[in-house]
Parts: sequence; C-alpha cells; structure tokens
Amino acid sequence: MPTVSMTVNGKQVSADVEARTLLVEFIREHLELTGTHVGCDTSQCGACVVHLDGRSVKSCTMLALEADGAEVTTIESLSNGVELHPMQAAFKEHHGLQCGFCTPGVVMSVLDLVSRNPDPSEAEVRDWLEGNLCRCTGYHNIIKSVQAGAAAMGG
Repeated sequence: MPTVSMTVNGKQVSADVEARTLLVEFIREHLELTGTHVGCDTSQCGACVVHLDGRSVKSCTMLALEADGAEVTTIESLSNGVELHPMQAAFKEHHGLQCGFCTPGVVMSVLDLVSRNPDPSEAEVRDWLEGNLCRCTGYHNIIKSVQAGAAAMGG
C-alpha cells in the first residue's frame, strides 16, 4: 500500500492507505476528524468541503494520494476550543444552521470566498454556495450568517 503524508490542521500526518482511499475517508477514518461529513459521495452536496493548500475542495471526489504533501484544513481547526471562529459564531448568532449536517462544509466553503472577497454581496454568496446543499434552512439565514461572519472577520 502506498504511503500518504500531509499536514492536517497544522500537524504532519502519514499513513499507509489503499490507492482508492478518498481524502474524506482518510480524514474521517484514519485521522478520526469527523467534522467533515459525507453526504452524497457524488460531489453534489458539499458537506465534505475542506481546504487544500488554502482553497476549498470537495474531499469526497479527491483521492488521499492526490493530497500527498499538501496542507489540509478541516472544520476542527477553526475553533480554539473555547471561542468559535467569527464565521462559526455568526452562524450560531444568525441561525444559519438547523440540523448542522451541511454546516461544516458550508463554513469551509465560505471561508474560501471571504479570503478572496472580504465583503461579498448576497448574490456573490448565493453563487458561491451553489455547490453546497442544505435541506433545512432555505439559505436566507445562511446568507445573513456569511455576511455577518465576513464583517466580523474585518470585511
């Protein structure tokens, strides 16, 4: 079996994996970081979004071996254990989540947006989130949360 090595949430990790192991499987099963969710296995829902070298990717459609040598950031790295990240706090304050299943992927996705555009319009947020599905909220409060989070981050 090939060995994959990468930095995940600031820690160097390495493991022997089957060549067909998806990045999301590596994160969840090998590293036991279960905040990254598997919703559809087809790249449709966005529940599996993580950052790869600073850009959002759907980890259910990427092999772990493709991330060899990369820096991966998951939802677990955002909070310091006491305080929520400003984007997470905005989702809590503005009711941007209900069941919470899609929320980690949405948050990771919009953090990429905000890194590129610190003050996104409603239309820009809606366009960016086209690849993230939520069956609970209707997106209105998600949009409010993203804009409030961006503002709290200095946007």
